[in-house]
Amino acid sequence: MKKILSVFLMLMIIESLSGQAKFSDKRDGNVYKTITVAGVTWMAENLRYISKSGAYYFDNDKNNIPAYGVLYDWKTAVTACPTGWRLPSGNEFQVLMNYLGTWGKKASDPSSFGIQLGGMQDYEGTFSEMDESGYYWTSTEYDKNNAEYFSYLLIDDKPIIDISRKEDISDIQGTEKSNKYSVRCLKN
Repeated sequence: MKKILSVFLMLMIIESLSGQAKFSDKRDGNVYKTITVAGVTWMAENLRYISKSGAYYFDNDKNNIPAYGVLYDWKTAVTACPTGWRLPSGNEFQVLMNYLGTWGKKASDPSSFGIQLGGMQDYEGTFSEMDESGYYWTSTEYDKNNAEYFSYLLIDDKPIIDISRKEDISDIQGTEKSNKYSVRCLKN
């Protein structure tokens, strides 16, 4: 019994020192690192849940799921997060951007959001930009065809971070909801 308690205590210490907690999705058993920023808990990995429809993986290759997650159309993204989690709004991504300040840290860094450059699939079905960009849906809807997204692009090895915000540019229309982007979930 002492050995079991010792092992359990050691695992708890290691977990607390790692700086990141973990969440297990009961729907499929996927385990995700999490990060708490300004009192809000985010998944620190792209969602890997494969829903019955609206979920895709880069180049239709399931081998890409562990490293890059799943790409979703907007309608599916809004409902893809597990119970107790939800798709963040554009404002919540803005708070995250402002708080973290420096991006591009390794995913293993406990203070990192762990950007995974999973690329995207456009409305015509073309996959592009794997290892060059990460596009993330927000819950913010502009109209029946367009929604807001957060993007992280590497251009000449320098990160370019943006949110397609109507508040910032009056003629911005977001992106077509039929595009397939990654999802990061926010704990309720």
